Amino acid sequence: MIGLTMEDLSVGDVAEVAYTVTVETIREFVTASGDDNPIHSDAAFAAETRFGRVIAPGMLTGSFVSSVIGTRLPGPGTIYLSQSFRFLRPVYVGDRVTARVEVVERVAERSRLRLRTTCVNQSGELLLEGEAWVLPSPTRIEYTAPKPAVRSTARSTTTASAFFLPAAVALEMASIWITGGMALASQSLGLVSPGTRRAGQPAAVSEPDPVRP
Repeated sequence: MIGLTMEDLSVGDVAEVAYTVTVETIREFVTASGDDNPIHSDAAFAAETRFGRVIAPGMLTGSFVSSVIGTRLPGPGTIYLSQSFRFLRPVYVGDRVTARVEVVERVAERSRLRLRTTCVNQSGELLLEGEAWVLPSPTRIEYTAPKPAVRSTARSTTTASAFFLPAAVALEMASIWITGGMALASQSLGLVSPGTRRAGQPAAVSEPDPVRP
């Protein structure tokens, strides 16, 4: 992406970007903005409104204009000063929205631009129109987004270890239960375990305990 300066821009310069509005697009915007108006998400509710179906939030459409200003014209480094909108038609799921920005005035002494901002649908119908004032970057910017970090394989190893952990715990618990069960059985049958003698019984010669494998 390139951030343009006042010197790079002239009245009449235009940039546009097209977006397809999906259920997921609306859901993500509603989640981010907190706009839980059911007309944007509940088909049964929306069916009873004047539109008859779910419509996209107006500011979702407006945000497409913001994306043009922030990435194309003037681009990275631009500061929004003001924005006005008139919403003329609803936007439905599946609509292809084209956001367009045009330079209509340059105020060089204050480093400001006045922009005409519009959005149309796939039929060329005007969805919204408005005006923005922006402050372009004072220097030309050539921006490249950083590459996503490479995922470590350490997680896979940990996950594999965790997968086998329950089995190891189960085997250990089984060993404890069996050992405890044998001890209880020996007591109930009156058996004496090695290393233990009855009262009055001569002590046996001490031998080292066998090493268990």
